[in-house]
Amino acid sequence: MARFLISTISAVGHVNPALPIARKLVERGHEVWWYTGTGFQSKVEATGARHIPIRKAIDLSSTKTVPEELMEKRNSLKGLEQFKFDLKKFFIDPGVAQLEELSEILQQFPADVILSDLCFVGASWIHEKGGPPWATLNISGLAISSNNTAPFGLGIAPDTSKIGLLRNIFLNWIFQRILLNNVTLYLDQIRGRVGLPPDYKYFFDATLSPFLYLQGTVPAFEYPRSDLPPQVHFIGPFLPDPPTNFTPPAWWDDLKSGKPVIHVTQGTVSTAADDLIIPTIQALADEDVLVVVTTGGEPIDSLKLDLVPANVRIEPFIPHYHLLPYVDVMVTNGGYNGVQVALANGVPMVAAGQTEEKPEVCARIEWAGVGINLKTKTPTPAQIKNAVNEILAVSEYRQKAQLLKADISRYDAPTQAAILLEKLAATKKPVLRIDK
Repeated sequence: MARFLISTISAVGHVNPALPIARKLVERGHEVWWYTGTGFQSKVEATGARHIPIRKAIDLSSTKTVPEELMEKRNSLKGLEQFKFDLKKFFIDPGVAQLEELSEILQQFPADVILSDLCFVGASWIHEKGGPPWATLNISGLAISSNNTAPFGLGIAPDTSKIGLLRNIFLNWIFQRILLNNVTLYLDQIRGRVGLPPDYKYFFDATLSPFLYLQGTVPAFEYPRSDLPPQVHFIGPFLPDPPTNFTPPAWWDDLKSGKPVIHVTQGTVSTAADDLIIPTIQALADEDVLVVVTTGGEPIDSLKLDLVPANVRIEPFIPHYHLLPYVDVMVTNGGYNGVQVALANGVPMVAAGQTEEKPEVCARIEWAGVGINLKTKTPTPAQIKNAVNEILAVSEYRQKAQLLKADISRYDAPTQAAILLEKLAATKKPVLRIDK
C-alpha cells in the first residue's frame, strides 16, 4: 500500500477530473488524502479519500475566502490582462499558503507521491523543500511550450512547415519574454518569499513535473509535438460515472422523436446566458430540431425569456452520461471536460469560447475536424444556425467524432493513472513513456 496526497485548486474543472483517480487508488488498496476546498468535501469523501480543507489559501468554493475587491479587479480586466491577473492572484499567490499547509499535512501523512492539478504550484515547491515527488494532472489542453506549437492561449492551430516552425519560435519568444515576462518575474518573486531560488520558467513549464505528467485526453485531440517530454503520458479523458439518482424530466421521451437533438451548454464557469444560450435558442427556434439547454446550475428564470420556443427544453443540469447518447450536435463554449465527454460519445460540436483556456480547446475542436470554431465568445444567432446546419449536413464532422469515440474507448484513464502513480511511488524516479 502507498500513500497519495492529492492537491487541487478548489474549482469544479480542477476537482472533477481527479475524482475517478482517487476512487481507483482507494479501490487498489492505497491510502488517499485530498487537500482542496471545503465545498468539495462530500465529493472527495465519496471516493473513499480523506478530505483536508483549504484553510489559509484562497478557497474558490467558499466566498468567505475570496476578497470581493479581488473579483472586482479581475472582472474589470479583459483578454491577456485578465489571464495574467488570474495566474498571479489565483494560482501563484496561493502557493505560499499551500506550501505551509502541505508541510503540516505531510507531518501527519507522509505521502509517497503528491498528485496536483497543473495550477497548484505548492506541490512542486514542497518537493523542492525536500518533500515527496509530485505528479501533474493536466485538466486542459497541453500547455507546456513547444517549437511545434504557438503559445498556449492564442488559439492558433499548429503549422508543421519551416515557416510554421519559425512562427512558433518567434511567437513563443514574444509571449514568454515580453507579454508574460512579468508573470515569470512575479513567480520568481513569490518563490523567493518562501526561500526558493529563481528559475525564470514560463508558468506552464514550471508546472511540468519532472516525474510524471498525466494528460487527460487522447493523442488524436492534441497537437503533435516532436519535443514532447518523455514523462508526459496520454491516459484518456476522465469520464463521469453513471449517476445513481437521476430522474429524467417529464419531456425525456422527446429525445426519441427522430428530430436532431442540439444541446447547448456553457459549463459551470462562464455561465452568462447572453453569450451562447440565448443566441442558440434564438437561432434554432424555427428549425425542425429539439434544443436541450442546461444552465450550469443557474435558475431557469435567470434566462429571462418572455417565451420559450416550443422546440426548446431547459433544465439547470442534466448528467451528460444520460443526455449525450441522444445528441447530434453540442453547442459549447469549450470547457475541456465537457468537450472530452462529448467526444467520448462521438458528438460533433459548435464551439464559441474566448475566456480562460477555451480558445485553445475550441481551436483543437476545429483542428481535429470534430466541429466548427466560431472564434468568438458571443456568436450571433445566424452564426450558430449556419454552423449547426453545416454539421448536420456534412457527415465528415460526425465521422471524425466517431473515430475519436472509438479511440477514447480504448483508454481507461483512472486505471492507467493509478498504475503510473504506483510506479512513481515505488521508484521515486521519472516514469517515462515506453516509446522513450
